Amino acid sequence: MLDGIRQFFDKHIKTTGTPTGPDPVQLATAALLIEMTRMDGAIDDVERAKVMQAIETKFKLPPAEVTELLRLAEQEAQDATDYFQFTSLCNDRLSMEQKERLIGFLWEVAYANGELDKYEEHLVRKIADLLYVPHAAFIAAKLRARSANS
Repeated sequence: MLDGIRQFFDKHIKTTGTPTGPDPVQLATAALLIEMTRMDGAIDDVERAKVMQAIETKFKLPPAEVTELLRLAEQEAQDATDYFQFTSLCNDRLSMEQKERLIGFLWEVAYANGELDKYEEHLVRKIADLLYVPHAAFIAAKLRARSANS
């Protein structure tokens, strides 16, 4: 597990040399959103579109870069053994407002197909805890996403 985390940080955050690839925070955020699409056991086009929309909105990237970021994020998420490698990076580099917005995006993806699976809810709760997002903000984001999708 520690080797996986070390490889992730060496690959994406190393401060020596010139940076290559996507911004590590963008990659971590995209990986968490990708994980949400996997929680209910079926990745559908609506959830994938919601992830793309969230990435475009949050990072203001052109479609080609969004596609590449998501490809890399899928690979990182598949190789990850836990969420700590992503959430620790977000904790270090995001403000509380940005973390709350990330939780909002996770809720939007969870509700994208019109149903909230118990595993999706569990993941958002877990990520919110790892990001130290207050429970009130967690619930407010859930209610916004639910009402936007009903």
